[in-house]
Amino acid sequence: MPQPNPAALLTAALNAAERDWRVHPLLPGGKASALHGERSCPHTGECAGGHVKWEQRATTDPDRIRAAWSAGPFNVGIAPGPSGLVVVDLDVPKEEEHKGSSAAPCGATSFSALCERAEEPWPTTYTVRTPSGGMHLYFTTPAGIRLHNTAGTVAPYVDTRAWGGNVVAAGSITPRGAYEVADDAPVADLPAWLLLHLQAPPARTAVPAPLLIPGQATRRATVALEREAASVRDTPEAGGPEGGRNNQLMVSARALGRFVAWGEITRDAVEEAFQAAGEAAGLSPTECRTTIRSALDWSIRTARPREAA
Repeated sequence: MPQPNPAALLTAALNAAERDWRVHPLLPGGKASALHGERSCPHTGECAGGHVKWEQRATTDPDRIRAAWSAGPFNVGIAPGPSGLVVVDLDVPKEEEHKGSSAAPCGATSFSALCERAEEPWPTTYTVRTPSGGMHLYFTTPAGIRLHNTAGTVAPYVDTRAWGGNVVAAGSITPRGAYEVADDAPVADLPAWLLLHLQAPPARTAVPAPLLIPGQATRRATVALEREAASVRDTPEAGGPEGGRNNQLMVSARALGRFVAWGEITRDAVEEAFQAAGEAAGLSPTECRTTIRSALDWSIRTARPREAA
C-alpha cells in the first residue's frame, strides 16, 4: 500500500470542496466514514439535539476541513446527494480481477451497451479510476430531482451513488492502490436516458436505513433487522481485514433468513437494508450483493419450522 501523504489528502479534500462538493473524512486507508456513528454519538456540538449522520455533517468549509484533516491522514469521502451529484460506479467482477482478464464483462462493458441502446456516445465527464480498475463517472443532478443509490438495477456491475451514498474521492489511498483522476473534464449533466433508468421503480435500492411499509414485517423481524444492520454498519474497519466486515455481513444476514422463511419479512426488505449497511461499512456493492444472497439462501434453506424454533 502506498504511504498516505497527509498534506496531499488535505489538498484533495480542499480541491473537492472548491468544486462545491461536500466532503467528510474516511478512515485512513479505508472507505468507511471516520465520523462517529449513532451508537458512539457524544450528543454534543452538531449532535447536541440528536445524532446527525455523516451525510449531513459533510462540509465545504475550508476551516472545518483543515481542522479535520490535521488530526490524521484521512481518506476523502464525498456526499454526492448534498453535493448535487450522481456518481456512476462501474465495477469489475472480483473473480476476473484476480484473473487479470481485460476482456471479461464488467461495469464499463454494461454501461457502453446502455449508451449504444440509447444511441448516445459515452459521456465526457469528470472521471476517477478506482484501485480495482473500475471507474466513477460524475454527473450533475437535474434541479428539483432527488435520486438515491442503486445497486445493480441499472445494469450488471453498474451502481449509482446519490442521496444516502458515499464516494471515495480522487487522491484517497487504500491497500489496493489510489483513486486517480482519469479525465479532468467538467462534470456533465446527467444524461436524460440515464435519468429515466434511475427514476424507474427498481427491484432493489440501497438506502441509508430500512424502509418498511406498515404490515410488511412483524415487530420482532423489524427489530432484528435494525439490530443486525447496525452491527454491520458499526463493524470497525481499522485494525482488521476487510474479511471481518464481510463476515459480520454474512452472520447478520443469516440471522434474518429465518424470518424471511417464516414469512415475517420480505426478502427484498432484508437485502435492501443489508446492502446499505454493508456499503456504509466500506464493502463494495458487488461484494455486498454476493454475500447477502449467499447468506440468505443458506439460512432460508436450513431454517427450522417456526413452531420448532
